[in-house]
This record gives sequence, structure tokens and C-alpha cells, in this order.
Amino acid sequence: SVLCRDDEDTFKILVATDIHLGYLEKDPVRGNDTFVTFNEILDHAQKNEVDFVLLGGDLFHDNKPSRKTVHSCLESLRKHCMGDRPVQFEILSDQAVNFHYSKFPWVNYQDENLNISIPVFSIHGNHDDPTGADALCALDILSCAGLLNHFGRSTSVEKIDISPILLRKGRTKIALYGLGAIPDERLYRMFVNKQVTMLRPKEDEDSWFNLFVIHQNRSKHGATNYIPEQFLDDFINLVVWGHEHECKIAPFQNEQQRFYVSQPGSSVVTSLSPGEAAKKHIGLLHVRGKSMKMQKIALETVRTFHIEDIVLADHPDLFNPCDPNVTQAIQDFCMEKVELMLDNAERERLGNPRQPEKPLIRLRVDYAGGFEPFSVHRFSQKYMHRVANPKDIIHFFRHREQKEKNGIDLNFGKLVSRPAEGTTLRVEDLVKQYFQTAEKKVQLSLLTERGMGEAVQEFVDKEEKDAIEELVKFQLEKTQKFLRERRTDAEEEKIDEEVRKFRESRKKNIEEEDKEVREVMTRARANRSEDAVLVTASSDEDSMDMEMIGIGDPSEGLSATLSRGRGRARGRARGAKGQNSTARGSSRRGRGSTSQESASSSRTYKPVSVPAKNMSIIDAFRPMKSNSSLNSSQAYSEDIMDFDSDPEDTSFVPSSKVNQRLSTTSSLSKRGSQSQTSRGVDFESDE
Repeated sequence: SVLCRDDEDTFKILVATDIHLGYLEKDPVRGNDTFVTFNEILDHAQKNEVDFVLLGGDLFHDNKPSRKTVHSCLESLRKHCMGDRPVQFEILSDQAVNFHYSKFPWVNYQDENLNISIPVFSIHGNHDDPTGADALCALDILSCAGLLNHFGRSTSVEKIDISPILLRKGRTKIALYGLGAIPDERLYRMFVNKQVTMLRPKEDEDSWFNLFVIHQNRSKHGATNYIPEQFLDDFINLVVWGHEHECKIAPFQNEQQRFYVSQPGSSVVTSLSPGEAAKKHIGLLHVRGKSMKMQKIALETVRTFHIEDIVLADHPDLFNPCDPNVTQAIQDFCMEKVELMLDNAERERLGNPRQPEKPLIRLRVDYAGGFEPFSVHRFSQKYMHRVANPKDIIHFFRHREQKEKNGIDLNFGKLVSRPAEGTTLRVEDLVKQYFQTAEKKVQLSLLTERGMGEAVQEFVDKEEKDAIEELVKFQLEKTQKFLRERRTDAEEEKIDEEVRKFRESRKKNIEEEDKEVREVMTRARANRSEDAVLVTASSDEDSMDMEMIGIGDPSEGLSATLSRGRGRARGRARGAKGQNSTARGSSRRGRGSTSQESASSSRTYKPVSVPAKNMSIIDAFRPMKSNSSLNSSQAYSEDIMDFDSDPEDTSFVPSSKVNQRLSTTSSLSKRGSQSQTSRGVDFESDE
């Protein structure tokens, strides 16, 4: 066809999402699967001589990928994406806006120090999203190295303006929009409140092919825990939807909005569910003018996966619960099924020598109706050398009908045993459901379920060890301030009633609670950075004086109890983990003089004063020397870009804000440069 012809007007784009580099990297059988498939994807990009590669998020599986994972990724990108082949398209938009979070705000192939033949553009996903006090993610490392262009990043909780990267090749023009992963409930609410704006080119806006990359829940996981396609603007031509792992790469038209949606799916099996059993593909997208064609490319190095379900109650002629030998009969039946699945996998592999030898096998057995499960471990021993997942071959569950009962506790077994296809159990949802169905005596009376769920999720997924403690402190402070302002009598019953009313009012104000949770997470990250700097400074002083064992204020608990030798090494390791590049290597005095400044500049909001120790509600009524003040005003700075001022840049339709960002980045860079030169402040007096 005309679209598949290579000419000066046709864009060729390789599209992939959810590569999940580093998934099960320590597994002796499946450890290299993600790296092998990533190399295959980039091989296809080289062979087809694409203009660029477009990734839809979750390039890495872990938020903090291992050195092996980062090294393998850098190796693959350098091998396939650097070279002398010229890039045939140009960028018309203001790159300082498109890549304003980067220290090098321009596309990598235009860097005079780099020789890029295949540019890679990527948004971040929910697995590799920005975290920590500096709000950095693994993609920022690749971006700083010049091997990838990270775009579509937004941190504002009030308004999102999506500014496109404007590309032109011959007579074809593409407006590339991107939005990195944002918690679904928050983004859903922002769409409902008209707080998400997609900026459009002002000149010849109908001549652009509008391509949007997003990484959110597409299928409905809850009332607001997904993004309906109807929320997206109807001027879009194609949506590349990441996060969903089932491969539905053929563009499907939304009848209401008239745009097309392509869901490439993942390139590795990360959950043994039916949606992952579909054949894995990537896409070769041809765009010419306003026309497009998506060419499917099957991935040959993906480990084959077969899944089947057995309902024992559907075979009354084979299994009788009263038979004493029924368990052995069930085991023999399951072995026959597994052998049949292994035969099918072997036949499939014969036509593809690049496919891994051992397949993934999953047999889900519903043993409802009085049956008993047999030993899964003993069963798996028979297939240790034949399948890639011997411990997960059999999954027993009991499917029960929903019964309405009053005052029953939440059945976690029902949630975990048979999740719906594509369903992901989230920590915050389980916390919320637990407290909603728990007995009255263990119900939360001061904290909110949402806040506690978010804090537990940060603790589990992002390793923010102070998240829960900071949440408790923050909500306790806020409640104490409320009681003082209400001048409530110091009687336990009246206090309990006021606390209950205050808690209910906060639960109803979802936006305010969302801001509170974000402020708590910011405080937790800032505390972590502060602790890291303090520990590092202590270990530096320790190395200067070999005769001293403990340094600094003993109340800080840094090294007063550490033994000689081992204690210093441990302290230095902990400190090095959290310090930034500008602080490392500076003197103790220099670091001490800016430790508080750098901590305060890394926060999204103005810091909240924290009492020296936790107080009870009754303590709040006793005279205090100074009231703890809460200031949740946001320290945002806005840059209003005048697109009409530069005749070389294509202008946009005026909007209230074209580029909104936190003042964090600029303040961090200033503080970092000051940390090397500041002198004369005593470290112990910082506290």
C-alpha cells in the first residue's frame, strides 16, 4: 500500500509498552527473559529503519532497578540506537517546554556530542514513576545519559496542561502527546473537574496527526479507578494505551469519540492470568498525512504461556467427594491436563527456535463442592525440569456465590483466590476494605482509610519507611489544631464526638484529603533525605578522627552506639544511598550548613512544624508555648510561555497555563551548587 512505502512523507514508528525490564531477574530460568525480548524489539527497530521508537511506560519493572537491569538496558540502547544513520524528521515545538524537567532540555539526536540514529521517546509508567525528594525515576537516568527522551511528565495536582512534541517529516506532521502514569482516582477527578487540557497547534490545527500515549487503567477496576475513553479529546487520531497487559494492538475505533485505540500489551508475562496468554506483539505504525496503518509484529523470544481452568463439580462422573481415593483421582486428572498443555507448547515451539525451551503452564482448579486439594509442592516436583514455573503450575480456589450478610468481616481469601481477568489487587484498596468491614472496636477513629491506605502503599511499593509515621503525626496535629480552635471542653465524650465530626468532614472533602496525603509523602521523603545527609556527615567526621567512636549529638542516634570498624562502614553505606551528587564529597561543615536548606527546597509544600514528641488529644488542651501551625499553601511557580514571540516555533492556542511546574527543580540546583561553598556553620547546631 501507499502507507507502507518508504518515502520522505511517511513516518515509521515502532510502538511497544510494558517491557518490565528486570522482572524475576534472579530467577535461574526466567531471569533474562525481559532483556532478550527488549533486544528483539530494538532489533526490529533497526531492521525496519524506523524514524523513532515510542514506549508507553513501565520500561522497568522495579521503581529502583538493580545495577544489572540498568546496565543491560544501557547496553541494548547504545548497541541499537547509536549510529551514523541520519534522523529524517525535525521537531518544531519548543523543546524547553517538552523536556522542561530534564537537565538537558532538548531531544537527544540534536545533541552535538551524541550520534543517535534511532531516537527513543517514552513516558513513565506506574512501576517506574518519579519518587523520592528529588522526584526522579529510572528514565531520568537514561535521559541524562542521552539514550532516551522522557516526556509527558506532570506533578501538579491542580491542573495538567499537555503540551505536544511537534514532529514533521516532509509533508506529514505529528503532534505527539504524552501523559505519564498518575493515580487513577486523582486523574479521573481532574478530568471530571475539567483540569486536564491538551494544547493544540494554532496554525493549521487540522493538518496534524494527533497521537496520544497514556499509561492508566483502561478496564474498569472500580467507580473511579480507571480512565474512560470518553474523557479524552475527540480531535485525537490514535491513542496508544499502556498499562494493560493483554495484547490488543489492532486499532479499535471508539464509536463516540471517533478516535482509534491501540493497546500493544506487555512483552513479558508478569501474571499467570488469561489476558497474558494472548500472543505478544509490537506494532510498526506508518503515518502519512492524516492516514495511518498499524502493522503487527509477533515477538519470537517471548516464553510461551498456556492456561486452563478445571471445575471439579462439572465432572460428577469422574469425581465423587465421598470417595476416599478422590484426591488421587483429581491429581491424576490434573497430570493428564498438564501433559496435554506441555505437548501443545512443544508443538508451538518447534516452529520457532528463538523461543525459550521451558514454557509457562497454569492450571486453575475450582475444588468447590466438598473436594480437598492435594499437595501442590509434591505435584510440582514432577515438572521441575520441564516447565519454567514449577511452583505455580497448580492454583486451587473455591468459587463461592456472593451472599449478603450483615456485619461479616471481609473475606480476603475470596479476593485473592480468583481475581478477575486483568484485575490487580492494590494495597490501599485492601486497607480501605479492611477498615470498612472491621468490627467497631478496631475501626479508625482519628485517621482516614484513604490516608492510611496511601501511606501503606508508599511504605510497601516505594520503600518510604517514614510514610506511616508521618501520616499519623500529620493527622494528629491537624486534629489537635481543630480542637483548639473549637475550644472544646476537656471531656472525653465531647472530644470523641468532635474528632468524629472532623474526620467525617475530611473524608467528604476528597481534594483536600488528597493534598494532605501528598504533603505527608513529601515530608517523609524530605526526612529520608535529611537523615541520609546527617548519617553521611557523621561517617565523614568519623573517618577524619580514628580515635573517636561516637560523633555529634547523641540524641540523633547516628553513631553513638556503633562499634569501631563495622559501625563506620554501615553508617557510610546508609548515607551514600540517599545523598545527591552535589553533596557527596563535600566537607562536614559545608554539608551541615545547607542540610536544612536542601531538605526544605525539596518539598512540594511549605513545611509544617512538627512537635518534638507525639501528644495525646487531652494534651492538646494544656497550655503550649507555641501553637503548631499548618500551612498547606502550595509552593508552585508558573511559567507563562508566549508562543507568538518566537517566529521559528509553531504557536499554540492560548491557555491559562502552558507550562506549570514546581519550583523544586530550580531550587534544588541552586542549593546543590551552594552546598560546596558554604562554610562556617556548626553541624551539631543545625538541629
